[in-house]
Amino acid sequence: MNVFARYAPFIQDYIYRSGWQALRGVQNAAGDAIFGTEDNVLLTASTASGKTEAAFFPILSLLDEDPSRTVGVLYIAPLKALINDQFGRLNEVCEEAGIPVFRWHGDVPQSQKRRLLRKPSGILQITPESLESLMINKHMEIPSLFGDLRFIVIDEIHSLLRGDRGGQTFCLIERLCRLAQCSPRRIGLSATIGNPEEAGRFLAAGSGRPTVIPQFDGGREVWRLSMEHFFNTPPQADEGKDIQIVTPVPEAASDLAPTAADPGIGYIFEHTRGKKCLVFTNSREECEAVCQRLRQYCEAKHEPERFLIHHGNLSASYRESAEEEMKDDSSLMSVCATATLELGIDIGRLERAFQIDAPFTVSGFLQRMGRTGRRGDPSEMWFVMREEHPEARAMLPDMIPWYLIQGIALVQLYIEERFVEPPRTDRLPYSLLYHQTMSTLASCGEMTPGELASRVLSLSVFHRISQDDFRLLLRHLLEIDHINRTENGGLIVGITGERVVNNYKFYAVFQENIEYSVRSGSEELGTIVKPPPVGDKIAIAGRVWVVEEVDHKKRDVYCTLVKGNIPAYFGDVAGDIHTHILERMYLVLSEQKAYPYLMRHAVCRLQDARDAFWKSGMVAHPLVSLGGNMWALFPWLGSYAFLALERFLKIRCAPLLGLKGLSPSRPYYMQFTMKVSEEEFYQITAEEAEKPLDPLDLVYPKEIPVFEKYDEYVPDDLIRKGFAYDVLDVEGMKRRVLGWTSPNASPINSSDNNSSRLALPS
Repeated sequence: MNVFARYAPFIQDYIYRSGWQALRGVQNAAGDAIFGTEDNVLLTASTASGKTEAAFFPILSLLDEDPSRTVGVLYIAPLKALINDQFGRLNEVCEEAGIPVFRWHGDVPQSQKRRLLRKPSGILQITPESLESLMINKHMEIPSLFGDLRFIVIDEIHSLLRGDRGGQTFCLIERLCRLAQCSPRRIGLSATIGNPEEAGRFLAAGSGRPTVIPQFDGGREVWRLSMEHFFNTPPQADEGKDIQIVTPVPEAASDLAPTAADPGIGYIFEHTRGKKCLVFTNSREECEAVCQRLRQYCEAKHEPERFLIHHGNLSASYRESAEEEMKDDSSLMSVCATATLELGIDIGRLERAFQIDAPFTVSGFLQRMGRTGRRGDPSEMWFVMREEHPEARAMLPDMIPWYLIQGIALVQLYIEERFVEPPRTDRLPYSLLYHQTMSTLASCGEMTPGELASRVLSLSVFHRISQDDFRLLLRHLLEIDHINRTENGGLIVGITGERVVNNYKFYAVFQENIEYSVRSGSEELGTIVKPPPVGDKIAIAGRVWVVEEVDHKKRDVYCTLVKGNIPAYFGDVAGDIHTHILERMYLVLSEQKAYPYLMRHAVCRLQDARDAFWKSGMVAHPLVSLGGNMWALFPWLGSYAFLALERFLKIRCAPLLGLKGLSPSRPYYMQFTMKVSEEEFYQITAEEAEKPLDPLDLVYPKEIPVFEKYDEYVPDDLIRKGFAYDVLDVEGMKRRVLGWTSPNASPINSSDNNSSRLALPS
């Protein structure tokens, strides 16, 4: 098919105006799939490859040929910032054709939303949470809004494939289509899909259509990559060592940082000067601390302030200011950010990204790397790994620079295998089951138990939920007054349930902390948890403020700007690391391979770690004696299998091993004392692993492991079942334990299908 010729004239004009010489591979492939079939389409291509245009050009052409009577395209994105970015880009394309583009999220004025409700048409851009709100509060208007919906575009779909938020999104899509009696095609977009076939099945679930995954030549990926290591105080790992390092980036990346308390942050300060960069951190607290420190360096060096900040707890005005500054090609400001700038926002000609420590996933690494390298330049990322010096009497586990090893493993897995974390689609989402049950009742009104069950359990994401489980949930909700039974035998939302459903935070299924709005005069700075008493200081928006007043009733904190340096706290965020990453970390330590992107300090620190690894015997034994009865176990398992092993040792094996004081450092190692020998440890754990083991056996007596946002409203039996079967990777744990007793086994040879690639070096 000549895809360009098939485009609508206004699309062709836009391409000419933009100076494009030819369509890219992804655009030709997407055009063939969207124009040539009636199927769903999953587009997977590298960041900045033109996926958005690839999907929307044929969709808009079809909409131009046959305008829809209602909203024709529903675009769902995981972040407001992504919607705001795409809103401007789509408006520019659609303006000539008169196809309206609407936004609907918490920062959009009501006047714009009313305009859509008065005349639904064109494209609606929305977050999953705002779609939930729409389904509950505008239930009667859904048919008039979406009765002629043709396409649902789900951007950054990989971010919705491993948790409740993705399940919620697809529940809402199915509910909307049933209510509006429409059958739109689904178009999924992502740069980082670990298992496209499985993701395609998840995209198609409940749609009645198959998914096409277009194949095309995406061209050669070119990276500029460096990874450096810093101890937070001198000396650095290379001091006194005579080594030759070839610098992998076009400037001397190991230049001495300015004299400062933190050489890693000083290194970033020096190498962002005169450039537009992103500085990624793994938490909002660290983002605040890094931004504070970089701004202090500007002040100390008498330089203009050149660092902005962007994370989910900041006010919309702060976030949007940073986004606009990034889009300005003349700007030389840099932004300290979390995952809020990880997904597909076009932030102009960004010269370089820094990553402090290792991200949790290969997907996260690729997304962050992909923020750079747009408009023809190679992607460029500089990793900065930081740690304290091990104490003089530190034990073996403290001698390993875990973040450095993890960062190398992430890079190598993608380079060597194109590995990206697969979707988690076969789940037991009881928290989401509560949420969608209450949402369905709140939007539809009174229903019989049978009607409610047929509506909810028929949603594809609940295919593993039994009717008995659902019956147990409904009985519990009746007991706690979240639902009530009417005189007619129907079910409605109860008074206690209304307090949950009518709160705006109900629309989100991800865990939130109780937050306080932080204000300085008329300016809203953002939100925090656990506000300190009056007179204490808080850190937000990259600065320090003294608290003048705390209104606990309204949850407002009033403050004044001061100088200083303190940590911030926004609540706990857990990381989920895949087992294959831990296995590759083992190989990083056991092989003698050189990695061309490592800088001088990092090369020396890695060699020190490898020396400790080999001398300790870790290469051949997962269990290492730390002296006396103290042992360290290095299982090389991902987060969920590590958690299962921890419980297996405590619950099933502790009495037989004489095991006490187990202290985990998830998911890297655990330390404990025991009374048996190493050989007896392997024998006893293998014998216990061979016995029948119900995952529920690894839940402690009377433990209610609340894991998801709405678990507190779910019956205890279902919480325990969901945690045991959905969180604990018992099978992965058992394979690893049984492998330790195999003849000539390496500590990682008992893993899943990847194990054949993971052998000891000769």
